[in-house]
Amino acid sequence: MKQQLQHATNDILYIGFDVHKNSIAIACALSCESDDPQFYGSCGGSNLAVERALNRICKKFNVTKKQIRIAYEAGPTGFVLVRRLLQLGYDTIVVAPSKMERAAGEKVKTDRKDAIKIARQLRGKMLTGIYIPEAKTEAVRDLCRARTDASEDLRRDKQRLCAFLLRQGMRYDGKTNWTEAHMRYLRKMKLADPILDQILEDYLRTIDEGIKRVQMLEEKLEQVLLEWKEGAPFVNALKAFRGFQTVAAMTIASELGSMRRFKHPRQLMGYLGLVTGENSTGDRRRQGSITKCGNSHVRWILVESAQHYRLDPKVSPQLSKRQEGQSKEVKEISWRAQNRLNYRYKRLSARKLNRNKVIVAMARELCAFIWELFTTLPQPELQAPPEAIAITAVGDDPAAQPA
Repeated sequence: MKQQLQHATNDILYIGFDVHKNSIAIACALSCESDDPQFYGSCGGSNLAVERALNRICKKFNVTKKQIRIAYEAGPTGFVLVRRLLQLGYDTIVVAPSKMERAAGEKVKTDRKDAIKIARQLRGKMLTGIYIPEAKTEAVRDLCRARTDASEDLRRDKQRLCAFLLRQGMRYDGKTNWTEAHMRYLRKMKLADPILDQILEDYLRTIDEGIKRVQMLEEKLEQVLLEWKEGAPFVNALKAFRGFQTVAAMTIASELGSMRRFKHPRQLMGYLGLVTGENSTGDRRRQGSITKCGNSHVRWILVESAQHYRLDPKVSPQLSKRQEGQSKEVKEISWRAQNRLNYRYKRLSARKLNRNKVIVAMARELCAFIWELFTTLPQPELQAPPEAIAITAVGDDPAAQPA
């Protein structure tokens, strides 16, 4: 046993985690051994439980933190664990499940097998870590998604009210729904039964609360933008583009984070699932719809914003106000984007292509201008992670706080 521990002191220990909400399966593999990784055991799902398990592993294999490599699959638990492990000095990566190699005949799946497979592929240099956003960027992203959820809930509430009134034979003869005139019409409405009036009032109160909720979150976005030092320059520069205001710009900035990992705009297009799928073999070439395999939030925002470029290039008073204080390079990129995308829209529309396909093609090219904008701006220097916080009490878990 002493000889084995002495042999392991100069070796690299590869650890695979299979992370769940309440438990984490752990497998270990030494780089000097050709045997399969061994299942170490399980621990709780908290950061404190993982830290204690890693301390026991270091003592068992007689290794230090610098000799340990850790990997686990991305999941619903977020990035709190990997941030804590990086803060403690462990070399840790998070792997996309879609990038894990799986045998075609693999029919048995357990936590134990998954942990062993991750440790084996990590030792074989077969895994690539995904981008881990900063804690502040992730918080802004969740705020943008909360605003999107609130807007979607409001849309559904309005749809339910319209369906309810249609069942009662009530139709609004005005031009546009949900204007002030339409809301006055709904509040003055009297239905045949008092019960129906109560239902109508409940729907109206729900819609009013939904409107206030969306407004509150949008105001919070404006407030956070003033405090977001890392992303504010890019957000303000992106607002100089046609079709981008605070919500759209902050959504893209928070979802993508740093775009320095994309060496070419085609990589960004592929990451967002805006490239055409292909199934070609031999002399046959078959292309289908876009892959849709990337970030759906950014893809949705880009498709919505690209529709503004159907109009002829123009710097409106609102856009001119958003461009105040921006550099000459940012304004030039914004103007080139308008001309290029409008030209692209007219050319594709002249070929009688489906309108949705034309808009998606414009959104794909819009990615290139956004990538160019990001590379034009001065990039802040990366800061080293703060030192780890020592745990002094068993019941206290400061590791639960993001680094």
